[in-house]
Amino acid sequence: MTRAFVCGCSGMALTREERSFLRDSVPFGLILFKRNIDTPDQVRALIDGFRDACGDADAAVLVDQEGGRVQRFGPPHWRAYPPPARFVGLDLPLERKERLVRLAAALMGWDLRLVGVSIDCAPVLDVPVEGSHAVIGDRAYGRDPHVVAKLGRAAAFGLCDGGVLPVIKHIPGHGRAKVDSHLNLPICATPLDVLRDTDFLPFAANADLPMAMTAHVVYAALDAERPATLSKQVIDYIRDGIGFAGLLLSDDLSMQALRGGLRGRAEAAFAAGIDIALHCNGDLGETAAVAEAAPALAGASLVRASRAREWRGEAIALDPVEAWAEIEAALAIAA
Repeated sequence: MTRAFVCGCSGMALTREERSFLRDSVPFGLILFKRNIDTPDQVRALIDGFRDACGDADAAVLVDQEGGRVQRFGPPHWRAYPPPARFVGLDLPLERKERLVRLAAALMGWDLRLVGVSIDCAPVLDVPVEGSHAVIGDRAYGRDPHVVAKLGRAAAFGLCDGGVLPVIKHIPGHGRAKVDSHLNLPICATPLDVLRDTDFLPFAANADLPMAMTAHVVYAALDAERPATLSKQVIDYIRDGIGFAGLLLSDDLSMQALRGGLRGRAEAAFAAGIDIALHCNGDLGETAAVAEAAPALAGASLVRASRAREWRGEAIALDPVEAWAEIEAALAIAA
């Protein structure tokens, strides 16, 4: 029986304790970080071990592979991809930028699929504003919400081209945050009508995509007390106002924007309406607390998970060398 949470692990191979925990708890997925990644063969062995312990050959494996500052797979075994903002700055028509973004995402998808990763927590659809914290910065596709919507969509479909599922983040928008939610709780006091036309717009334009990750941000116009991840009012707005009907993951529950014990955080997130709780740091004691709060993946959440998986078809025919050469040529001309 699959439980509605995703966990991390401590190193490059599962410990005996981690294997036992996975057998007993059967999480929806495993998320990888640089601490878990060395060579392609090592990553494949780690993923095989995770799926074997869960008793599910198709158990989800996630990673944050955006390009730029946020890419867990990198040299010498994988390409170093440019940050999303790099494509925005090219002196090219928007349609050409969309093609390049989609190609880069397809190549990232290929990299991930070949080692067994099935879900990429990308693209970022946040819209940074003047004075916001640099935690988003060049991870975003610029500051024009319409451009962000189009380039983010190109990236999402590129990942599908590469054979992995995209997760749009951080819904309903992290771009105005003045602090880093890894360390502090951001509070956004912007009026709702402004948010609709800016921060929320890229998510509404991509509400048909299969998966999204919540923001640990307070949106005072919707709920002055609780961040989106823990707020029923905000989750209801994501569903009914923005129109997102896909699988909804929390951002990492171990981030310091949230307060209280891990079990309490997870319980509050599920009560608010998320489908899958995400816990990333590999601390087995904390992960166990999240697992205790996680229900079986069932009902509407199971339906959403099944629909999401239908997006992950076969990777398209692609010449990686030719595709990367096209991207490099465009970047070199711009430079």
